[in-house]
Amino acid sequence: MQHNPTPPLPAHPTPPIPAGSADRSIVLVGLMGSGKSAIGRLLAHRLGLTFHDSDTVIEQELGMSIAEIFARHGEAAFRGAERRIIGQLLAGAPIVLATGGGAFIDEQTRALIRRTARSIWLRAPIALLLSRVVGRHHRPLLNQGDPAAILTALEAARSPIYAQADIVIDSTSEAPAMTAQAALEALTQFQPPEDIAVALADAPYRVLIGENLLTDAGKYLAAHLPQRRAIIVTDQHVAAHYLAPLQQSLTQNGFAHQALIVPPGEGSKSIAQFSALIEDILACKPERRSAIIALGGGVIGDLAGFAAASALRGLPFAQIPTSLLAQVDSSVGGKTGINSRHGKNLIGAFHQPRIVLIDSATLRTLPRRERAAGYAEILKAGLIAEPDLFEWCLAHGLAVIEGDAAAQRQAISRAVRFKARVVVADPHEQAPENGRALLNLGHSFAHAFEAETGYGAALLHGEAVAIGLVCALHLSAVLGFCPAGLAEQVAAHLAQIGLPNRIPAGSVDGLIGHMRNDKKMRDGKLAFVLARGVGQAFTDRGVPEQAVRATLRANGAGDV
Repeated sequence: MQHNPTPPLPAHPTPPIPAGSADRSIVLVGLMGSGKSAIGRLLAHRLGLTFHDSDTVIEQELGMSIAEIFARHGEAAFRGAERRIIGQLLAGAPIVLATGGGAFIDEQTRALIRRTARSIWLRAPIALLLSRVVGRHHRPLLNQGDPAAILTALEAARSPIYAQADIVIDSTSEAPAMTAQAALEALTQFQPPEDIAVALADAPYRVLIGENLLTDAGKYLAAHLPQRRAIIVTDQHVAAHYLAPLQQSLTQNGFAHQALIVPPGEGSKSIAQFSALIEDILACKPERRSAIIALGGGVIGDLAGFAAASALRGLPFAQIPTSLLAQVDSSVGGKTGINSRHGKNLIGAFHQPRIVLIDSATLRTLPRRERAAGYAEILKAGLIAEPDLFEWCLAHGLAVIEGDAAAQRQAISRAVRFKARVVVADPHEQAPENGRALLNLGHSFAHAFEAETGYGAALLHGEAVAIGLVCALHLSAVLGFCPAGLAEQVAAHLAQIGLPNRIPAGSVDGLIGHMRNDKKMRDGKLAFVLARGVGQAFTDRGVPEQAVRATLRANGAGDV
């Protein structure tokens, strides 16, 4: 008998994926029998969109049933054809699309859907699924054994991935119209997080900003971390508020996870605490693809990030910042480190996160003083390079500190977009002039104030930065670069919103000594970021020491 080999599946180029818009397609995902086709038709009718079933389109295009495709070509070939056809369907005008049970499990197909559509997981109990699919000959995956056992295994394996869908709706034995109505209401209420790209050439990642992201943290982390195993690093204060919801979300999305809790405060950025944390991480037996999740403020982000950079010579790392300062500044850019008795952040590494999740709702439990300290970094961004942001701060800064949620989200977004642009242009602070180093406006002073007062004992980092901004602008005026009125304007604004604007303690000689230990020293010379005006910051490596001394004296430092 002559053997006629089965011809390969026809190959077509996958169409380019559109950038996305407000009018997105809706894609239904879930196990076989969850009602995707029936509910999809109802949704399409209600929304005035065209309905498609990807399995039906595949069968029509290839001229054979799904079961025949599996039998002749295997599942891998089917998934390739499925991915191509779903790409074609989503490349046009918005539609409602019901997909096969395994479509969303394919990583490339899932990424395509995430970029072009809103996804809905129709979650259904096994008993209901069995009642709908048993005895159907076009279900090839069920023809390999006991259907109940197969569906149960599929549910265990696939549910953590389905949970990455934008919306989860329970599909029940009630009329499909009721489930469709629930899906419509969820679509109306759905607010996707703001998505900001940090487009580094060697380590790109996303910053997601929104309210109550912690409840869905697991699905976002699952989409960006290489393994569903994680070690959470947090402090005692943050753990009391946010560790449980994060752990619950991780569990729901199939993560194995452990939590390590350190004392709160700047004191945890020490060699001793770093050593203890590394030992605790290694005791958890991480693999090279296991992730460290930093849940907390800037101290936790710096400490956990440095531990992630060091353990096993580098573990994947995610930031979930819970303080305003960490959300607008330290969580983005990959700088990690701890303090030494010689100065602040002198021990550390560049280690970029895989994703940053900013849940602005965490600011509700933040003390006003902490919110004010974080605000100083937003004001700094405006002074460096964004006059519009500076003017926005003058008008809305108090609202940010007093807890206005809309103002806080806008401030976070603007500050993160600014930081991302700077970091992408100069990832490792290697630009000879005026690159990422400009982010240090006020910091040469601030780090000296922190060292003098004991790292968090008297001044929060953001409070030190606020005073440092006044000093940097005062020094700029002393050197003739900008009008004296700018430092006075900033000092008055800080006083209005409740931030310190004068040096609380320290001698001129002592502060100069701390500055000489700063990592920004070059060739034994003090380096400062100065300004010619709002949005016109620059680096100066030739500042006379006497001018610095004059600024310190004028802003509260003594000569003793």
